[in-house]
Amino acid sequence: MTTRLNPITTPRFEARAEKARRNKEAALTAFIGKKAEIDEMLARLQALSDDHFNCAPDEAGWAMVGTLEHYASLLKRITDSAFGEGEHAR
Repeated sequence: MTTRLNPITTPRFEARAEKARRNKEAALTAFIGKKAEIDEMLARLQALSDDHFNCAPDEAGWAMVGTLEHYASLLKRITDSAFGEGEHAR
């Protein structure tokens, strides 16, 4: 009579399962870190926008319009990618 091992209880399977668990945990930690980084950038941008991008009404000119257009185009690339719009439409 031949004894067959249960593949789920072998040391090799358990080692792979532990490695997968550690990998998933590391990915979650990295995800949370990147999300916090994005949240911080968004908060800074919101504060800058609330302060009219440090532009007093008498200082507003075409140069500032150009700066805001540049910022808007960069943010549009991000939102298009995040929401599957524009060139990223699905």
